[in-house]
Amino acid sequence: MSEEPEEQTMTFWEHLEELRSRIIKMALAFVVGAIVAWIYRAEVLVWLTQPFVEAWNTGALGEKASLHFSAPASLFFAYVKLAVMAGLILALPVMLYQLWAFIAPGLYSNERRLAIPFVLSSTTLFTCGALFGWKVAFPLAFRYLLDFAGPVGSEGFEVKPTVMVDDYLDFVSRMLIAFGATFQLPVLIFFLSIAGIVNYRQLIRFGRYFIVIAFVLSAVLTPPDITSQVLLATPLLALYGISIGISYVITRKRVREMDAKASKS
Repeated sequence: MSEEPEEQTMTFWEHLEELRSRIIKMALAFVVGAIVAWIYRAEVLVWLTQPFVEAWNTGALGEKASLHFSAPASLFFAYVKLAVMAGLILALPVMLYQLWAFIAPGLYSNERRLAIPFVLSSTTLFTCGALFGWKVAFPLAFRYLLDFAGPVGSEGFEVKPTVMVDDYLDFVSRMLIAFGATFQLPVLIFFLSIAGIVNYRQLIRFGRYFIVIAFVLSAVLTPPDITSQVLLATPLLALYGISIGISYVITRKRVREMDAKASKS
């Protein structure tokens, strides 16, 4: 007996009210996360700057690593930006669950049971991506970029880095989001396979094009050095291979049925 989505009896205004309720809950989760991040803003900043400090100390810059701010209020706004970014990351599990809860009434009953796995897998993959960027890609990227500093020519002229704290946070947040978002690929393929939009054969055929896409995407999202680009493209390709396996588990029966119908016609 096939399962069907539950009948929808909510009116348009009831759907809007449901959406408003979910958005309020997501906003509250974000506010709580931002407050926690603000309380521990110094610890978060130290954690975020660790790859930068290590890259600076391993170079030949000769001075103690430091970040600067150009106006009296600049550091305050940089901490606000940091709290916003960290608050969004801390609130991510709640936001994902609220998103799922909003679309769940239109899903099949077996699909509605995927709420917790969806939240856990998405949060885990995003965290793994961000940590991979912070632990592996960031130190290499900073070492590459800081190596441009130092003496220029033979006249004793020297170029020294003066890194502003707000510029640093913009750079790091963009990189963290890039690595975290790209690690969501298996979750995306999982739901596209459930929806019948893709199957494992299509993904295998598309693989050669995805290799090009992975390196182009890595070149856009990472600093202009080949090491950082490879460090993002390599796990992205590995995740694509995992995604093919996930799609195979979900769509193999559907593909067999398509082959059987094609052979009869």
